[in-house]
Amino acid sequence: MSQRNIYLETVPIPEALTRVKSRLDRDCLLQRELIPAEEAAGRITAEPIFARYSSPTHHSAAMDGIALAAESTFGAREGRPLALRRNTGYIPVNTGDPLPSGCDAVVMIEYVEQLDQETVQLEHPAFPWQHVRRIGEDIVATELLLPQNHRLTAYDIGALLSGGIYEVPVRQRPRVHIVPTGDEILDFTRRPNPEPGQVIESNSQVLASLARSWGCTAARVPPVPDDEDKLAQALQEALDSGAHIVVIGAGSSAGSRDFTRRVLERFGTVLVHGIKAMPGKPTLVAVSGNRLLIGAPGYPVSAVICFEEILRPLVEWMTRCDKDRGPEAEVRLTRKVPSKLGQEEFLRLCVGQVGEELVGTPLPRGAGLITSLTRAQGMARIPAESEGKQAGEFLRTELLVPRQELERVLVCVGSHDNTIDLLANELMGLESPLTLTSTNVGSMGGLQAIRDGSAHLAGTHLFDPQSGEYNFPFLDRIIGDMPVTAVNLAIRHQGLLVAKGNPLGIRGIEDLTREEVRFVNRQRGAGTRILLDDALNRHGISGQSIQGYDREEFTHMAVAVNVKSGVADCGMGIHAAAKALDLDFVPFARERYDLVIPRAFHEEPKIQTLLGLIRQPDLQTKIRDLGGYETPWTGRIVRPGDGLPPEEDRESGG
Repeated sequence: MSQRNIYLETVPIPEALTRVKSRLDRDCLLQRELIPAEEAAGRITAEPIFARYSSPTHHSAAMDGIALAAESTFGAREGRPLALRRNTGYIPVNTGDPLPSGCDAVVMIEYVEQLDQETVQLEHPAFPWQHVRRIGEDIVATELLLPQNHRLTAYDIGALLSGGIYEVPVRQRPRVHIVPTGDEILDFTRRPNPEPGQVIESNSQVLASLARSWGCTAARVPPVPDDEDKLAQALQEALDSGAHIVVIGAGSSAGSRDFTRRVLERFGTVLVHGIKAMPGKPTLVAVSGNRLLIGAPGYPVSAVICFEEILRPLVEWMTRCDKDRGPEAEVRLTRKVPSKLGQEEFLRLCVGQVGEELVGTPLPRGAGLITSLTRAQGMARIPAESEGKQAGEFLRTELLVPRQELERVLVCVGSHDNTIDLLANELMGLESPLTLTSTNVGSMGGLQAIRDGSAHLAGTHLFDPQSGEYNFPFLDRIIGDMPVTAVNLAIRHQGLLVAKGNPLGIRGIEDLTREEVRFVNRQRGAGTRILLDDALNRHGISGQSIQGYDREEFTHMAVAVNVKSGVADCGMGIHAAAKALDLDFVPFARERYDLVIPRAFHEEPKIQTLLGLIRQPDLQTKIRDLGGYETPWTGRIVRPGDGLPPEEDRESGG
């Protein structure tokens, strides 16, 4: 058995950065180079830059009009105009013309009365240097134009050229070389079709894009298999290419096939193996001569934390130029977030403005969940000395989008449904787009979020067996006296999702107890789980008699993926999920999926926009096209006792 790596010592991020800075000579690492001034935007000056020429290089007219000696006009008065002859008393000039000899002022053409081709008259005197750009008004030759370690802007380019600087001394861009690794990794450039156990390589492009946004250049090689000698060869080639920073993707953890640490030790000194952060713990940092080597974790979120919290500060230190971070704000958490004591945790949040507050719902925290990055509007840190945060606590959060954009976010918490994804896309297609963030915590969790003021709307489909009613008994129980409006989004079909062709012949919930049937369930509090448990109770079936009853997923699509991949034979879900993944569907029940909206928000423009969209016939057609949906009540305000529309009306539209 191959020897496993061991985390000898995990260190806080600040200490990790200090160790690296003490071992690298940044003055020697990034050399000076001369580049054309017109190509220098975004680069960092390597030395102070002094102007060669003044700007303007001469006194010049700042307006169209006439140039003259101001002293000659002092006698002009309103009602007692002063007449001047061309060439002796004045000279016509256009903006930018050199100021003629003997002149020290310009009178705008609007204040000049032309008597004939040679003579003008003025009713107001001019003052010295009126409307004149003096030599060196903007730039004086030999003065400091820009200091060293300055990031050049588009405006700086204009100043450089105006001052006669045609080539600019700048620091080299940090060259980042990325080496993805892993036997299971497929090269995305070949557009592969992954089989079980294979993964399309994407981390390198996330990391390369981040590096370029920090002013680096980035190159990537095809994936290298889990072979120590081949990995060493790839690292040698990266160093030979002149890279300042080499990143090896994956292989930095403690598995028997994780070779990154051993390879880095062959080329240099490992300074850090493991940081006190979640995600991102397996980060490796080493130096080879005066170059930086990084072992980035294989999971996408861990890799991003490694880059943002370790590599980005080091790049800014190398280039001597910090890039602006996003604005920060206090965000109220919608639910409890436990955290491991002793490790700083990076928490991605869906953030929106609900009432007068910013609220943040934690996204799934798995290190392999790239969508927790794409869906986030904010990133918060839970300190290492904390065991977590309670629901309702405020957490300082770095905003990943402009602050004003959060005012155009609709926060939806509750039961998952494919129509929510459809609405999110349609809202972004409006002339004034809205962002719909959805957090799948089940119907009960959605109503609790409404009660706590943490959401604009909640998707819910809770069936009460005692009354035969949907949602309202639970509104009374969870929300209490808070005034809310329930708007139907769709009538949907729930059932059993089975593999194409239904190979096990599953016809109803009685078949779930069969020994060969592997089931996948929805989480506690989900309306689908309540619907199933009610049916099991009515049939006298114990959940413990079902293989997989305790295996929980949080969305219908996750259930469908389990069945599609063969991990499970059957799961409870909506017809649209079965259709999306080409599964068979065993109908079980019709149910009402409603959106619950606090009346305090009902008249807000973004809620009215949402309701207007839902009531459009074109949108209702798209809902029906998903499969397993009826729309006769879509957009209708529902009330206690409404129940379900007759099934024969299911194709009647909205």
